[in-house]
Amino acid sequence: MNFHKGPHTFVGEVNLKVQDVSRSLSFYQEVIGFKILNQTEKRATLTADGIQPLLTLEQPEHIMPKEQRTTGLYHFALLLPNRKELAKILAHMVRLNIRLGSSDHLVSEALYLQDPDGNGIEIYRDRPSTYWKWNGDQVEMAVDPIDAQGLLAEAEGESWHGLPAGTVMGHIHLHVSDLKSTEEFYGKGLGFDVVSRFGNHALFISTGGYHHHIGLNTWNGVGAPRPTENSAGLNWFTLHFLSEEKLMTTIQRLRSMGASIQEREGRYFTQDPSGNNINLSL
Repeated sequence: MNFHKGPHTFVGEVNLKVQDVSRSLSFYQEVIGFKILNQTEKRATLTADGIQPLLTLEQPEHIMPKEQRTTGLYHFALLLPNRKELAKILAHMVRLNIRLGSSDHLVSEALYLQDPDGNGIEIYRDRPSTYWKWNGDQVEMAVDPIDAQGLLAEAEGESWHGLPAGTVMGHIHLHVSDLKSTEEFYGKGLGFDVVSRFGNHALFISTGGYHHHIGLNTWNGVGAPRPTENSAGLNWFTLHFLSEEKLMTTIQRLRSMGASIQEREGRYFTQDPSGNNINLSL
């Protein structure tokens, strides 16, 4: 089952504010392997397949460094089509001596790093969904050590040539200020199901039986403040809906819950209770 193109709500393009767009472009092309879809002096949209925008970098006026201990981006997560591609990018990053974290989440194998502004990035591959274990409506996930040697062997000596065309934005993980209002907004408002809870400090939510499209945590502190408008970090991310009817029904439901909906250049934007901006799209 393709959890990113099927009849479900899923995450698309992520838009980041960065301090130096040329510095970020070097990193995202040379280390991560993106291609440029379009570019101006202070903005660049990046792609894996030459068609679909996955990441946009913007350098606003008077940009400040990313603030710590606020709500906002924990990481965005690029989903590769298979384990071999994860092996190839791991070998590439080892060659570049990139500082990496890694985890085996049972449902997936993941690498973690940061961009030059301190924005978190996950690059991962899913195990087939037939291997995922469900306890009722909750999926089993863990934070186990990755088998790095076994993974590297999977590359079979093939060289890395950037992100493969099948790469998608698999999920996004956000810092929020409290979980109760967050769960209501994403559950009742946007129609996501909770598929995993980590104590009282993190939620993982999805549609269509995926292990998670969005992670939400209070690891920056319950009541964490919103970042200032001109600090580096998340600007907005896109949620794609199955149909215009579903999109409009969701917008009406959010309005009835008191959420603000703004229309800018024919696009709808809302904000979660922690100030994370979401572009609601088809």
